[in-house]
Amino acid sequence: MMWGDWGVHWGWMVLVWVVVIGVVVWAVVRITVTTPRRGDTAQDILDERYARGEIDDEEYERRRRSLMR
Repeated sequence: MMWGDWGVHWGWMVLVWVVVIGVVVWAVVRITVTTPRRGDTAQDILDERYARGEIDDEEYERRRRSLMR
């Protein structure tokens, strides 16, 4: 009976590690992937990209003018 309990403990340990690794992967993906939220307009997305420094002043103005047409 004593050695049979090791299988149960080993199974729980594997399950715990799978859950921990899954949560870490989910959190990293959630933090690093930026997707437009439903309802964001093109102007909102452009403003966010400019605020994050992804595009410079000239690119921002060019795209903003293009959106105003």
